This record gives sequence, C-alpha cells and structure tokens, in this order.
Amino acid sequence: MLGIVAASTALFASIGWASGIVLAQMPAKALGAFEFTRIQLIFCAALMGVLSSLFDLWPSIDWQHWPAFLVSSLGGILLGNLAMIECLRRGGPRLTELLLCLKAPVVAGLAYFWIGETIGPVDLLGGVLILAGLVIAIRFGSQAEREEGVAGKRLLSVVLLGLLAATLQGAGFLAVKPALTAGAEPVAVTAIRLLGAAAVISLASIWPSQAVRADTETSPYLLFRTIMPGVIGYGISSSLLLYAFANTQAGVAAVLGSLSPLCVLLILWATKGKRPGLEAMAGTAIAVIGTAVIVLY
Repeated sequence: MLGIVAASTALFASIGWASGIVLAQMPAKALGAFEFTRIQLIFCAALMGVLSSLFDLWPSIDWQHWPAFLVSSLGGILLGNLAMIECLRRGGPRLTELLLCLKAPVVAGLAYFWIGETIGPVDLLGGVLILAGLVIAIRFGSQAEREEGVAGKRLLSVVLLGLLAATLQGAGFLAVKPALTAGAEPVAVTAIRLLGAAAVISLASIWPSQAVRADTETSPYLLFRTIMPGVIGYGISSSLLLYAFANTQAGVAAVLGSLSPLCVLLILWATKGKRPGLEAMAGTAIAVIGTAVIVLY
C-alpha cells in the first residue's frame, strides 16, 4: 500500500509541474529567468516556512544532514531552476519538459553510485516504457508545436540548458533522500531547500548588473502569474515528490515524477487547441502502460 501511495504522490507531482510550467511561460519571458526565479523562491520559501512552523514540522529535521540540504538548495533549486526557466524561455514548455525527462535516468544512475540503490527488473521495464513513451509523445507533440520548432545554435543552447537543469534538479532531490528516510518531513525539507535558495538569490540580486534586473516592470497581475506556478511547483509538487523519494526507490520516484510532459500535451490541447498527433497518442499509451507496470507489479 505504501508503494502505491508513494507512486501516486509522484504522479500528482507530475501533474502539478505540468500545470506550473505552462503557466510559467508568459511571466518567465516577461521578467527574465533571474527575477522570475527570485520572486518565486522568496514567496514560496516564506509560505513553506510558515506551514512548517504552524504544523510543528521542524523537530523532524536532523541537522547533521546540513551538507545535503546545502547541495540540494543551491544546486537542485537555485541553479537547477535558473537553468530550467532559461530553457523554458528559449525553447517553450514542450521541449523543456522533454529534456527534463532525463532527470529519471540521471537520478537512477546517481542513486546506484551514490547510495548503492538498484532497480528491480519489473520497475526497470516500467521505467524504460515510460521514458520511451515520453520521448515519442513529446518528440512528435502536435503539428502546431512542430511548426514552432527551435533550430540551430538556439536549439543547442536549449538542449544544454535542459540537460543542466535535469542533472542539477535530479541530484538535488537525491541529496536529501537520506534525511527523508531518517524521518524528516517532506514539507519541512522543502522549506529548508527554498529558504536557502531564497537567501542566496536575494544576496545575488544586490549585484549591480542588468543580468539580475527584471526585463519589464512588475505589475500586480504579473506578480500573481509568477507566484502561482511557483506555489504549484516548489510548494506542492516538490513536497509530493520528496514524499515519494522517502518511501520508494529514487529511480522509480524520478520516473513517475517525469510524466509531466504528457500532461503538458493535454493542457496545451485543452487551452490552445494544439491537438497531439497519433504518434503522441501512441507515446502516451506506452507511458501509461509503463506506469501501470510499476504501480501494479
């Protein structure tokens, strides 16, 4: 039962990230990667910190794990999300989510070498099916998305940013797995990660450079559009995935947490009329079969 619950939380995390990344494209383009990330981190860090205090979650934290919290906060959240937002600005949600699928094999590989965790043959089969389905679904996407393709040097920069984001985010989640298995509450761990990243990015914003300035003036509406995907992604989805990491194998949690590209296709179809092609539908079916293999067997 615990495995099914953990798998379900990872799946819900995927849905949350898909919603967040679609909502984030407009404000991210308007503000720039740095300012967009700064606003999200500060608000979400405060929110998760307050929730951890209200529900008395801080005593669950063993501060002997502070090096892992530091790595997860600076690498996984700050640098990883800066790379992801810049990738989103340049490549759009479909290509960004495709590249972030690589988070799953990265986490599985790191978990093997870092903490000696191996994936069983059934889970491995399910993971391969999910990743294959994701690649097929997002690679073909919709006709409208293919016509908006990114090419040349711009494509290379998008791919490099996506790979960097996937590696940093995956390593950031894996770094705190020992703390989670020791009994740390996922919401409190999320708060620590966000508070550390928010502190660093706030200090960096003092630097007198255009690189850390907003590309446009912030309005109340733009601020709301920036905060909303942050709460969904940083607050809700990250906490759900951390719960999955604490209660199942890291590779399995990462694979199930990588299904957001399929949700992105459905959201874009519902909101913008970009209907997925037959290939994308087939890829989705393969990924669903892979998910069923992991969850049911």
